Formats: sequence, C-alpha cells, structure tokens
Amino acid sequence: MKLSVIITTYNSEEWLQKVLIGYSVQTEQDFEVVIADDGSTEKTKLVIETFRDKFKFPIVHIWQEDNGFQKCKILNKVILKTKSDYLLFTDGDCIPRKDFVAQHLKYQEEGYFLSGGYFKLPMETSQKISIENIKKQECFSISWLIKNGVSKSFKLSKLTKIQPFASFMNWLTPTKRTFNGHNTSCFKKDLIDVNGFNEEMQYGGLDREVGERLFNFGILSKQIRYSAVCLHLDHARAYFNQEEWNKNLALRAYNIKNNITWISTGIIKDENLKKE
Repeated sequence: MKLSVIITTYNSEEWLQKVLIGYSVQTEQDFEVVIADDGSTEKTKLVIETFRDKFKFPIVHIWQEDNGFQKCKILNKVILKTKSDYLLFTDGDCIPRKDFVAQHLKYQEEGYFLSGGYFKLPMETSQKISIENIKKQECFSISWLIKNGVSKSFKLSKLTKIQPFASFMNWLTPTKRTFNGHNTSCFKKDLIDVNGFNEEMQYGGLDREVGERLFNFGILSKQIRYSAVCLHLDHARAYFNQEEWNKNLALRAYNIKNNITWISTGIIKDENLKKE
C-alpha cells in the first residue's frame, strides 16, 4: 500500500463518522486507515465497525485505556502497527476533501515532511454537514459553506480547486512549515530516527515538537496547506491546561536550543537519556 492514514480520536463518534466518510470517497484508494484511540468508549468501536468494508484494506483500531490526555503514547503505539512506509497524520474532527490522500502522495519527497493546514468551521456548520454533503463534496464548496453559517473571508481561498493558484499560495503563505497533527505526512523511518512523539508532553504543541526534532535531524518541510484540504469540525477543548502548555513550550525551547533529535520518552524508552 502507498500510505497509512493515522486518525486520532477520543469520544467523538459523530465527528469521526463524518471523517471516515471523507476517507471512504478518496480518489486514491491504496491506503490503510488506522484509528489511534486515546481511551474512547464502546460507542467509538461501534462506529468503526460500520466502516469495516468501506476501504481497500481493513480499518485498524488501536485503543488504549483512558488515562487522561495521552495522544503521544497512542500515536507511538500506532506508528509501530502501520503497514506502510509513508504516514499521514490527521484528527478525528478533520474531514478530508476527496483528493486529500492523493495530494499528500503527489508532494511526498525523501528528506521532507509535508505541512498542511485546515479550514476551521463554526459549530453551526459542523453540525449541518451530512453524510450526503460529504459524499457529494458539497461541504467543500465555498458557496455552500457561506449559505450554511461560514462568514465570508479570505481564508475561504484555502478551499481553492485551482491547482496553480494552490501551488502559488503554498509558496506565498507566511505560515511556518510546521508538523501539524491534523494534516501532516512523513516517512516512517524519519519518525523512528527521532524516536517518535514525546510522551512527556500532553496537550499543547506536541505535534510541533516532533517536527522541530525532525528539523534538527536534517529533515526539511514543504507547505501544502492550499493543496491538501480538510475541514476542521468545531468542538470544546476541556483538556487545555495552561501549566501543561507552559511546560511544553519550555521543553520545545530546550530542544531547539540544544539541537535535540532523540528523546528518551518516545517509542523506545531509554531511561539513560532522561534530562536531570
């Protein structure tokens, strides 16, 4: 297979269903879907079961016990379970446009990870999107979104279907080429080389941190935020904690300053490498 799509989720069955519909209608079908489940209830498992026959390869569900926000831990488990050499990371609240996987494969290149973005929807629009809207790709129409609660703004240009314009905007945008957990792809071997995600981190910049270590390792990044399009469904963030956020910022600053690539609290646990 060409690619493994890794989708993180936690007790968000309605949104996950919409996301999986988006992957079931991709123009490129040679990929696997792996669900990184950070402790959801049986309701999530039941949703996943309804998609067992919707993909070329069996959908894989990797679950861990609910022990608070442990996204890095479940992602490290899932990385080792994937069957492809190329990984696409996204979230269970991001509906992909039908060419999403194809665009990531189009721009993949040795020595790079791909940095994508999203178009954030208000709750009103998030709730209005139906299965049929996704199958017919109506929800990616600018006019449809405006009619259904999205305000007119330049940000809507992210949804362009004109590839020359998308390529130009990828080049023009001042947004940094960061590792974004909702829309990033990379080679598995590069993640293994930096020991994956840092399990010392909870919510707040954990995706950026692994990208910063990839940069330290010599991996570059390409911007594809206007080419690989996904819609971000609205939701609350009860797991936000300012103290944890500040801790993560300090950890990232340390890694950047000291050119850190390998961390001890990643896929392989190495107690000898922990900082004093």
